[in-house]
Amino acid sequence: MFDGLSDKFGDIFDRLKRRGALSESDVSDAMREIRVALLEADVALPVVKDFIEGVKEAAVGHDVIKSVTPGQMIVKVVHDHLIEMLGPEDAEINLAAAAPVPILMVGLQGSGKTTTTGKLALRLKNRDRKKVLVAGLDVARPAAQEQLAQLAVQAEVESLKPVFGEQPVGIAKRAMDTGRKEGFDVVILDTAGRLAIDQELMSEVAEIRNAVAPAEILLVADAMSGQDAVNVAKEFNEKIGITGIVLTRVDGDARGGAALSMRQVTGCPIKLMGVGEKLDALETFQAERIAGRILGMGDVVGLVEKAAEHVDQEQAEKFAKRALKGQFTLEDLQAQLAQVKNMGDLGGLMGILPGVGKMKKQIAEANIDDRMIARQEAIILSMTPKERRNPKLLNAKRRKRIAAGSGTSVQDVNRLLKQFQQMASMMKKMGKKGMAGMMSGMGGPGGMPNMPGGMMPPPGMKF
Repeated sequence: MFDGLSDKFGDIFDRLKRRGALSESDVSDAMREIRVALLEADVALPVVKDFIEGVKEAAVGHDVIKSVTPGQMIVKVVHDHLIEMLGPEDAEINLAAAAPVPILMVGLQGSGKTTTTGKLALRLKNRDRKKVLVAGLDVARPAAQEQLAQLAVQAEVESLKPVFGEQPVGIAKRAMDTGRKEGFDVVILDTAGRLAIDQELMSEVAEIRNAVAPAEILLVADAMSGQDAVNVAKEFNEKIGITGIVLTRVDGDARGGAALSMRQVTGCPIKLMGVGEKLDALETFQAERIAGRILGMGDVVGLVEKAAEHVDQEQAEKFAKRALKGQFTLEDLQAQLAQVKNMGDLGGLMGILPGVGKMKKQIAEANIDDRMIARQEAIILSMTPKERRNPKLLNAKRRKRIAAGSGTSVQDVNRLLKQFQQMASMMKKMGKKGMAGMMSGMGGPGGMPNMPGGMMPPPGMKF
């Protein structure tokens, strides 16, 4: 998300930073470019105007232009205004109500409401330790309730069994009764959508809202629909009164204008964002981190949190000790690849590393993606346990067999083994010489940084 905007901002700020001193005309030129970049990213015009006025007013101040590092100061001003635009508060899901807490999911058809309901149920179960019931209120779309039931099974939460002929308001009331009788903490109600906003849809949602008095009314909006998503949010807010927004398909939207506009246009916080297809791919929307990603600063805190969720800390510590003693094997590498894979889409992980935005060409040339990890895993799994523990056994004949077994080429096998040797050598140096050894082992800018939780990045991921 925000790739296009991040690239343009990066170019603008790089030019500003190269200059020792800045004039007001330099700042005005930069603001003009930022304005164009925001409009091209599909940010609403009134939002762009307010943003540029606020940034320009702060940026042309004496303290900024006359500072030792004016370029860096302007980056800070833009960063602070981005946080303000996105919403300075980190808005959590409101569970401060009598159990069962009703949460109403609303939005247009195709926005990802049902999938997001499943994701939210899993999040509340795992993160907040809540007993969750989901109920499908969409009686118009074929198999909508069945889809929700299947997602509930995957999330290991309960779903309300459908009754033939029951209407949405009746389903909502039965769901709340079931929640009270069976001791559920949260009831998530997945409402029907339409291809476009119409009076019938709004009346139905309003009736459900009046029947259950939800603690949250979350609008699920597709980030890829740009200005349409902003208009939908405005309409729902005026007619229903939403309490928060969940942006879906964030991983597929390179522009990000919807996210930058929604908070300002509706006054409602963006609470969550869907960052992938997996059921656990739902993240808290945090303005400071998103602003950091837009400006190429990355999101190290987000990366560490992902690692904490998916990495076995005890296993990671054992691995780190063995690796520093020079006992790093291909079995260890395979375990590391599995850990990286568990953390989610590799493209998404790369997007939150600081400075990666400027290295897209090198990343593309290195073919760093989820398929690369799958190929490398296949190569290692095609070896015998003895070969994984002692790569010196891998002569030409064995390498040919491994390539055939993994569906790769001998060159792929050779490349993996070469990169494995480089990683093993680097970690051995780290163990012997500490930080100085690590720096020499990384070979300067072309080396590989350590990842959270004692993890190493997969071979080929060079920075």
